[in-house]
Amino acid sequence: MSRRGPDKPKRISEAIAQFLSDAGIAARVEQARVIPEWADLVGADIARVAEPQAVTSDGTLFVAVRSHGWMSELSLMEPQVIAAINRVPGRTPIRRIHWRLRRD
Repeated sequence: MSRRGPDKPKRISEAIAQFLSDAGIAARVEQARVIPEWADLVGADIARVAEPQAVTSDGTLFVAVRSHGWMSELSLMEPQVIAAINRVPGRTPIRRIHWRLRRD
């Protein structure tokens, strides 16, 4: 009977990735990365006036916007914003954006 030695240590990133995969939520966590990556994905101008709040499992992104004027403008730009967000390969796509007025 052979004795098995201790498992080799894993990097914390590998352990977390394995946990997320085992829990079945890796794709949702990757999809939610849109929130911290927002400014890089959509640009500084949009990021100054709009802040992502949440992502649903069906691909709806909720974004708080500074004013009604910007909400109208961004609604017209929605196809381009979605295309910019979905440039990241392998990520569950954002399908629509729900723009709402930011409450300060």
